[in-house]
Amino acid sequence: MTGTSSIKTAVASLAILALLAGCGGSGSIGSIGSSPFGSIGSGIGTGGGAPSTRPAARASASENVAVNRYLWAASLEVLDFLPVESVDPFTGVIDFGYGTPPGGGRAYRATVFISDPALDARALNLAIQTRAGPAAQDTVRAVEDAILSRARQLRIRDGGL
Repeated sequence: MTGTSSIKTAVASLAILALLAGCGGSGSIGSIGSSPFGSIGSGIGTGGGAPSTRPAARASASENVAVNRYLWAASLEVLDFLPVESVDPFTGVIDFGYGTPPGGGRAYRATVFISDPALDARALNLAIQTRAGPAAQDTVRAVEDAILSRARQLRIRDGGL
C-alpha cells in the first residue's frame, strides 16, 4: 500500500505545483524596476481597472525601502484624484489610472518613480499621459513642483528641518 499512497502523494504534489505555476503571471516582473515608465504610452492597461496584484520586486526580507517617505506621501496626496492601480515601495513605483482633476475636463494617468531616499528633485521621476498621448511638459513640471512642495511641507511638519 505504500507504493499506491506515494504515487497519490506525488500526483497531488505535481497538481499543486502546476496550479502554483499558473499563478506566476506573464513573467514580466523583472521589468518592474528596470523601466517604471514602460507602460506609459504603450496602450497597455485597463484605464481604471482593479489594482495590480503583482508581488513587490523585493530581493530579501531584510531589504529596506529605499524611497523618500515624504516624496511618496506627497505623490499620493497631490495625485489623490487619480485611482491607484499599483504600488511597489521597494522599487519606488506608484502607478495611477485615469482620472479627471477637480475643475478639469481632461483625464490623466500618471506613473511616479522615486529613485532615491533623499528629498531631492532628482529622486522624483514623473510621467503623465492623457488619453490622446503624453501630457504637456508644463503640466508635468507643475505636478512635479506640487509634489516637491508638499514633500517639503511634510518634512517641515515632522521637524525634519
